[in-house]
Amino acid sequence: MNVFKNAKDWARRVKRDSVTLWFAYRDPGTPMMVKALSIFVVAYALSPIDLIPDFIPVLGYLDDVILLPVLIWIAVRLMPPQILLASRQSADEWMANQGRVPRNYYGAFFVLAAWLGCSYLAWRWFTN
Repeated sequence: MNVFKNAKDWARRVKRDSVTLWFAYRDPGTPMMVKALSIFVVAYALSPIDLIPDFIPVLGYLDDVILLPVLIWIAVRLMPPQILLASRQSADEWMANQGRVPRNYYGAFFVLAAWLGCSYLAWRWFTN
């Protein structure tokens, strides 16, 4: 039972930190490299479409369980402490008021563009 509580707490922190990065990349005091990483992570984390669909065995959940939390962890570790604290407070308020994470359709555009690009390259590869 304790394992499920720990997993649930971990998932809640990942969700909160993705919203934290959403607020942090908008802060003018965020360093440019951290801002760029945060924008990428937020675009992917809050996108309604996954890069690797969940119905693909093993790989479908690999990005949600390993890749995304690692990228969030790196961005949070690189964030200046005062910006991180203010962004976490804003994220906690957002989650309390909205009850959900915001949607980011720029991330969906990125995922669709990646899928279309890969499809085009595969088509070119197999037709030549």
